[in-house]
Amino acid sequence: MSVIYLLLTLSIVVAVIFFAAFIIATKSGQFDDSYTPSVRMLFEDELVKSSTKETEKISNQESESQKL
Repeated sequence: MSVIYLLLTLSIVVAVIFFAAFIIATKSGQFDDSYTPSVRMLFEDELVKSSTKETEKISNQESESQKL
C-alpha cells in the first residue's frame, strides 16, 4: 500500500513540473506564431482564386449548354 502512495505522490510532482514548464514556455513566447499572420492573406487569396476559376468554368459550361 505504501508503494501506491509513493507513486501517487511522484506522479503529482511530475505533473506539476510539466505544468510549470508549460506555463513558463507560454509566458516566454515560445508558442507565438509570427510567420503565419503575415502570409495568411496569401493563403486565402489562393483559395479564392481557385474557387473563382471553378465558378467561371461552371458558368461557361452552363452558358454553352444553354446555347445548344
